[in-house]
Amino acid sequence: MTSDEPGVTIGDVSHSTFAIGSHAHAESHHHAAAHDAAAEELLQAVRELRADLARVRTNDGTRVLDEALADTENEITRTGTAGESRRQRLRELLTDAQSVLGLFTSAGTVAGLLGM
Repeated sequence: MTSDEPGVTIGDVSHSTFAIGSHAHAESHHHAAAHDAAAEELLQAVRELRADLARVRTNDGTRVLDEALADTENEITRTGTAGESRRQRLRELLTDAQSVLGLFTSAGTVAGLLGM
């Protein structure tokens, strides 16, 4: 490289698309998971119930429910939906935790969206 040639520096290229050269071509196909209206509604209800659970004294039951809700939130965020096995697990946990969850409107919302 001679002293009159420009220098090139490439920094962090994660989540980037680029091409180098006079005939180079680059395409980017980064897509976020598409949520349908029902999945989006369930996601909001799950988040509200998790926020409500943070307001009560934690025990084994609420801890397990919160973990399942967190997994559901993650799955919907990643894939755009919650699978039937995950929905069934939430139904079981909500049924088991009725005494605590009866205090929260958010629990009724999640239960309703799960068809309970």
